[in-house]
Amino acid sequence: MADPLAEVVTLLQPGARYSKVVSGASRWRIRRTEFGQPYYCAILEGSCCLSVDGHEPLTLEATDFVLVPAAHNFTMTSLEPPVSTDIDTPPTALPNGEFRLGTQDVPPDIRLLVGHCVFDSPDAALLVSLLPQLVHVRGEKRLATLVQLVGDESRAQRPARDVILARLLEVLFIEALRSTAGTSASPGLLRGLADTRLAVAIRRMHESPTRAWTVVQLAKEAALSRSAFFERFNRAVGVAPMEYLLTWRMALAKNLLRRKEVGVAEVAERVGYSSASTFSVAFTRHVGVSPTRYAQEQVA
Repeated sequence: MADPLAEVVTLLQPGARYSKVVSGASRWRIRRTEFGQPYYCAILEGSCCLSVDGHEPLTLEATDFVLVPAAHNFTMTSLEPPVSTDIDTPPTALPNGEFRLGTQDVPPDIRLLVGHCVFDSPDAALLVSLLPQLVHVRGEKRLATLVQLVGDESRAQRPARDVILARLLEVLFIEALRSTAGTSASPGLLRGLADTRLAVAIRRMHESPTRAWTVVQLAKEAALSRSAFFERFNRAVGVAPMEYLLTWRMALAKNLLRRKEVGVAEVAERVGYSSASTFSVAFTRHVGVSPTRYAQEQVA
């Protein structure tokens, strides 16, 4: 049986950029505008507040884990933030390798592991659109352990470091995403998979992307009427069923074209198109360039 979540994360090719332990004391505020960069944060001790554009503010507590697959503007503060909203507290490097926010000469109120990673896939934006915009997991010690392993490995210079980090990050992302309650997740693949009826249809699309699916056929797989399925899918996943299928097919096609192992006609067949010309029209409309040109532009 297909595992859509694992397939999407694997195609994203997550890699480590950096991670660091940050402590905070007294009042502090830090703002970031890391557009498009996946951001994660694990609270090791204490509490703080996080505000991500477009979402309700969160109070984070020990063992909480937050993942923003494509971070927009966000602000993190102490529970009692600075009085002035203009104050931004840059972190100061400490001798022990940590970074301190706020007052430096007192014991910290909070310790957290924060980091950014990168998605090496050129289709990152397309694939991230299938994921929730914000993941907040509470009380999952497995995640805290995984994040600690990522932090330790990223700071070490051991053999096979990059290989280990790539595997750890894949596990970290999948664990974080599947640990999120479906009802609380923002619309996306995760919320769709949490719905047992929709999950069947989504898995069928991933198992057989070459099949000429229709909304009626997918609704039958989900044991729902056409209208109920369409409305339920839109609400949970955030896009229409056929748009989701197209996005997944294009992600598969781009991956095949980058590998340059088969020609356009075979790529078309592998992603469910009856002819190379029909596939080329759909690909060009969706990607902005023809399949042939896209393959030529990829770095060998």
